[in-house]
Amino acid sequence: MVTRMQVEVLSNSIDAKKYIKELGVDSGGISILSSKASLHILSIRDLHVGAANILKQDALSIGADLAVPRGTVLARTPEVDCILIATTAQLKTLGKKELAQPFGLKDLAHQLQEIVKVKKPLHVDVMGVINANDDSFFSESRFRSDDAIEAIKNMINDGATIIDIGGVSSAPNSLSVEVEEELQRVQPIVDVIKKEKLYEKCKFSIDSYEPKVIEYALKGGFSIVNDITGLENDEVCRLCASYNATAVIMHMQGNPTNMQNNPSYENILTDIYSFFEARIQKAESFGISDIIVDIGIGFGKSLEDNLTLIKHLGHFLTLKKPLLVGASRKSMIDKISSSLPENRLAGTLTLHMESIRNGASIVRVHDVYEHMQALKVQKEIDNI
Repeated sequence: MVTRMQVEVLSNSIDAKKYIKELGVDSGGISILSSKASLHILSIRDLHVGAANILKQDALSIGADLAVPRGTVLARTPEVDCILIATTAQLKTLGKKELAQPFGLKDLAHQLQEIVKVKKPLHVDVMGVINANDDSFFSESRFRSDDAIEAIKNMINDGATIIDIGGVSSAPNSLSVEVEEELQRVQPIVDVIKKEKLYEKCKFSIDSYEPKVIEYALKGGFSIVNDITGLENDEVCRLCASYNATAVIMHMQGNPTNMQNNPSYENILTDIYSFFEARIQKAESFGISDIIVDIGIGFGKSLEDNLTLIKHLGHFLTLKKPLLVGASRKSMIDKISSSLPENRLAGTLTLHMESIRNGASIVRVHDVYEHMQALKVQKEIDNI
């Protein structure tokens, strides 16, 4: 009996190792084959033209490729931008091959070696948002002390593993608040969290850059400091270190009063990566061991900037720190599909699920239940 061969087109987002293992492939071949199934597209800027020509030939020799501008082979310009297209296995080979090459290719080789070591997180934390102020851009996230505790308990029941509490709005054009006023807003909530030992049920984060407010929260059982200034204040660094707290370093261009006045970058991925490198080094110099980086969606970024950061979030995985994304109900969604904050849940879920696919391990959300449901559904899809 003649049977017809069948070809099935599989998604390129599958767990290749799982599928290859199910075929009964020899254990030694599983890792080798799966590394050939992952494709990397790397943008390399300002590469020495001599290095580009060498890398082009080395890439072609192993089945990878390097896209270069016209005239590169004739060295018409001293430096070029190019795009390297290679599998994980090919990057490993190039990472060894270029170590012996001139024109800065040794440095590139080290970067390629770091890239192939990166692994996307297996677990995602959902951080619920509680605002103890009257001017948060999303009215349904505003709570007074009694209502806030009820909302916190509901978020914990819905699956939140972190809850972020702040007393000052950081939305564009928001006004600053005196430290005493900020402390007065969050103090009753912190006191109840401490009294009822709610910190035993989930982690609590204080959304502040004021040392006095931060220290009060840390004394009340909080274990995370979410600083939108990215640890600009040395005293905040000292507090994080002395209380062994996790520090969230967020990127912001400017400050809330002016950050959306025509923000611009030379290269947004490179500029923000350099910012994180410097601030991580500062944090570690103070003895802070647990660090999370937040790309700062909406904080001094255009719509294109925000989308670029989410699309290419994997660029920041080589920092080897958990990545946090907070796009919940933000105005970037309104710029894509006109809507008020209360109608932006669908857009929020899309942005956050894309962020998770690209390497985020924490999402800061107003809607815990809906995010937990989306994550459970996505997990089932990934397990197929």
